[in-house]
Amino acid sequence: PADVRASRGLPAAPEAFEMIHRPRSTEQWQLARDRFCFEEAFVLQTVFAQRRHAALGQSAAPRPRRVGGLRDAFEEQLPFTLTDGQRAVVAEIEADLAREHPMHRLLQGEVGSGKTIVALLAMLQVVDDGAQAVLLAPTEVLAAQHHRGITAMLGALAQGGMLGGAAEGTRVRLLTGSMGARARKEALLDAASGAAGIVIGTHAVLQDTVQLAELGLLVIDEQHRFGVEQRAVLVDRTEVKPHVLVMTATPIPRTIAMTVFGDLETSTLSELPGGRRPIQTTVVPAAERPDWLARAWDRVREEVADGRQAYVVVSRIGQDAEGAAAEAADPDAPPTRSLLDLHDELAAGPLEGLRLGMLHGRQPADEKDATMTAFARGEIDVLVATTVIEVGVDVPNATVMVVVDAERFGV
Repeated sequence: PADVRASRGLPAAPEAFEMIHRPRSTEQWQLARDRFCFEEAFVLQTVFAQRRHAALGQSAAPRPRRVGGLRDAFEEQLPFTLTDGQRAVVAEIEADLAREHPMHRLLQGEVGSGKTIVALLAMLQVVDDGAQAVLLAPTEVLAAQHHRGITAMLGALAQGGMLGGAAEGTRVRLLTGSMGARARKEALLDAASGAAGIVIGTHAVLQDTVQLAELGLLVIDEQHRFGVEQRAVLVDRTEVKPHVLVMTATPIPRTIAMTVFGDLETSTLSELPGGRRPIQTTVVPAAERPDWLARAWDRVREEVADGRQAYVVVSRIGQDAEGAAAEAADPDAPPTRSLLDLHDELAAGPLEGLRLGMLHGRQPADEKDATMTAFARGEIDVLVATTVIEVGVDVPNATVMVVVDAERFGV
């Protein structure tokens, strides 16, 4: 709009095109470039504002907190105290759920910041109101981890209607593509009847055969792993729109969050729960101090000898064109290590005798899931992997990570 351009001293489009293609000075070219950059950001934010306004026009069943319900019973049995940051975010979500239009909120926080407990409290608030909550995870490993963790935290409250279960409890069902026929049938029946207040699953939950009694809240973990259309499948199935909470463990600066998730309200868990040991980080100049590198592999062996596990993260899988081009561009730089070569070198050298696993993006999905499951069960001592290793997968027994060619990774 002309008034917006005038307030910022920006030229109109025809003039800007002339200035950027036939600039009379560097200042003219920069002004024209800034004008088009501003237009792009302005249009994007306008679209997001329209989406937020449209969401206010959509109706959703309000899910206010019920005093003395399942959520209160769960909070009373928590063996720890929520951080100030968790309590603040819980209050924001609680208020969102009580409104008559659907919540669209992004919850971000580092691994271990307590996103799951915040999401669980939101899910229980919805279950207290007679509706269901679905937790969508990108992989079967992560879905199974969520199911085990939430079931363990709820205890008897996760056995509603079962022998030995709490009277005010609900059922927590897992639904994945590799489930056996009997377990899948039980999960589908509980989801359709409403006996399962919480359904945890992968893309399998999006299938037409999955029916829900009343979806009140959709929680999406590692949301960047799901496309927009996939996220819309469950939301569009219901006449009354469910509330939506998406979570990510990838830190997103505020300015980027505005451009990528501008249609979402954003909450951030910036502090970790107390009692955690600080992480020690050591830089090893491998080329200049090979003895330091040898010591690093010794530390890995020491951790494994103590019953622990380790990650070794590399920047590329094999000898590809990208790696060759990078080395050709800077012939004086030390060559980068590939996963395939390093795995074999470690197995025959400094980590000989240990149980090594390998994980990278070219493996089939079922093979990657099987490897992560084996690592989580302690069947692999050292996992050599690219950045495909699942963010959010909880392997508390893994206590050390060696990042090879760390200069090839972003922060």
